Amino acid sequence: MSSVEEAPAATPTERRADRSADRSKDLPPGTSPVPPSRGPSPSRLWSRDFRLFFTARTVAMLGDAMLPVALSVGILDAGYGPSGVGYALGSWTAALALCMLFGGALADRLTPRRLMVWADGVRLVVQSVVALGFLLGTPSLWQIIAAQVVSGVATAMFQPGVASMVPAVSTDVQRANGSLRVAEALAALFGPALAGAMVAALSPGAVFAVYAATYGISGWCLLALRVKLVPQAAEGGSLLRQLADGWREFRARTWLWGVISLYTVYGFTVAGVSLALGGVMIIEEHGATAYGAAMAAFGGGCAVGGAIAMKARPQRPLLAGAAALTLFTVYPLAPALGLPPWAVAAGWAAAGVGCAFWGVIWATTVQTQVPTALLNRMYAYDVTGSLAAMALGRTFAGPLAERLGGQHVLIGATVLALGCCVALPAVPAIRGLRAVTAAADPSPAA
Repeated sequence: MSSVEEAPAATPTERRADRSADRSKDLPPGTSPVPPSRGPSPSRLWSRDFRLFFTARTVAMLGDAMLPVALSVGILDAGYGPSGVGYALGSWTAALALCMLFGGALADRLTPRRLMVWADGVRLVVQSVVALGFLLGTPSLWQIIAAQVVSGVATAMFQPGVASMVPAVSTDVQRANGSLRVAEALAALFGPALAGAMVAALSPGAVFAVYAATYGISGWCLLALRVKLVPQAAEGGSLLRQLADGWREFRARTWLWGVISLYTVYGFTVAGVSLALGGVMIIEEHGATAYGAAMAAFGGGCAVGGAIAMKARPQRPLLAGAAALTLFTVYPLAPALGLPPWAVAAGWAAAGVGCAFWGVIWATTVQTQVPTALLNRMYAYDVTGSLAAMALGRTFAGPLAERLGGQHVLIGATVLALGCCVALPAVPAIRGLRAVTAAADPSPAA
């Protein structure tokens, strides 16, 4: 959706009315546009509903960060080998990617909170069964894989609703996204360490039990929200019709499909390849301790980037976000150049700053520019493309490194990263999109 140009002679009240009218024309009868981001105000941000939502997301993200450690150790201890770990993690990702679009459509039909609570309940039961399996003996590999498939489907039902819930629980969307990004970075930093300590002191089953409990806490917090949510999908329309309508609206917004198209290329050629090969090269060159320090630095950088994004209010958000994303080019470049461990850690910290800043700006832009009735489906298209691209990138990273050499592949990823960052602002609709800054009713309709 394009931004509204303001006439020089218009008063602030007239400008707000014009902007509201322009945004409302895309909505079905009886719905309201997503409220725009307000200026900083701690009282508005940390309302009761946002505190509950923040708690739900933080606890769940901490559990998600613990899962790979518990799953890897549990499967290896059971004797299923590295391939078993790959099958389990891959099945979860595949189920998530395949079902994400339907999750977006269902969130519009059933309301995001209702679907998210049900998804949390399913994941609570599934991961509790896995925990019992490890605590009482050794579950079979097919049982573990089946559980992760069901969990992946439930996550696909949960995730699209996150986008539309943020503006429903906070009137300062950008600060809310920044707070969540900082929490995500800290969870990614401390979750694996906590899981490793619990595995060493107790067992993988204990980690799965804690992991299951995080979904119980998340579901309870979401159930306690007081926001009034109504279904946004037209009555009588099928899921396929909803997806088709969402695709039509998606294509109508050049800035939206332009960014997602470029980021799909970016995910395949840069992010997916770098995440797969960067750690391998650091471990081979400097050892696992250096890799752990680099990952910790990246997580710290993400926390800093999220905090900066809470304060920054760029008038051209996607232009500012693209500039910040150039910092991520250091992620593949640092290991490719064989820099000393301290330099790699410093480079990855800078990459984390840029990555988190872009993430907050992009989420805020989508949540404030796209009408509420379309938001869940738009987010589903975004995540599906990103997941598929990064999965393909990780799949091809190994064969490419064997054929061309890891250093050459990472240098190529650096060049392509810069190319994508230059291409983003080269698109007029992306470069010219202006932030929505008008004040709105503090009680948004979702």
